[in-house]
Amino acid sequence: MSEAVLLDISNGVATITLNQPKSRNSFSPEVRDAMARIVPQVAEDDAVRSVILTGADGVFCAGGDIRGMVERIGQFDVMETRTRMAELYTWVQQLIELQKPLIAAVDGPAFGAGFSLALAADLVLATPRSRFCLSFMRIGLVPDCGAFYTLPRVVGVQRAKELMLSAREIDVQEAKALGVVMEVVEQTDLLARARTYAESFANASRVGTALIKQRMGQTLSNDLATVMGNEINDQALCFADPYNAQAVQRFMAKEPALYQWPK
Repeated sequence: MSEAVLLDISNGVATITLNQPKSRNSFSPEVRDAMARIVPQVAEDDAVRSVILTGADGVFCAGGDIRGMVERIGQFDVMETRTRMAELYTWVQQLIELQKPLIAAVDGPAFGAGFSLALAADLVLATPRSRFCLSFMRIGLVPDCGAFYTLPRVVGVQRAKELMLSAREIDVQEAKALGVVMEVVEQTDLLARARTYAESFANASRVGTALIKQRMGQTLSNDLATVMGNEINDQALCFADPYNAQAVQRFMAKEPALYQWPK
């Protein structure tokens, strides 16, 4: 039996691949358990500078394990479900708050929890055939895996409500127009393009990258004084980081920058 989630670490990039194509990489217990092991591993591994999240065989993630739900009709207990969801949210929160750049490489459907997982990423690359849907309302559920936090920050509150309440499907062009998708990439080039972005962070400031991610996660809930106070503290940390001195010296010597955004 193949592993539910694959992990490959090379050149400072951890590639996490949902690997249950027979169930369209559904958010099964096996996938959840594997992610609970893998996410802390890549978060704590200093050799990992960035992370790619993708799905096997042309499907990112088709959403929840509906078959498993059918088998448990009439057996759901509120307290037991809350406990299970709390365990799930430990690694989901860690994924959203990851101090390393997270790139979602989406091909095919990203439905339900699959859409939520894509929203956890800092950068979303998708193929022309990608489709997105917060399908939870179709079966009487609310969005989970952090979508109430991530989606309004990407598309705004009104549009987030519409996507959640309608449970409608959006194609890649609408997803790009809404800001969900950063770049549309042909299927054959998807992982290579994701790696180009991921590997570029090998020469980026660890301190600066982590602080940008942390503060952007907080900025919509902080007042101006708090935000500016954080900027003061964070900039002091960055100036004290040896990376800054090295980068400035290279600039003055007219040498190529340590970190350059891919073209």
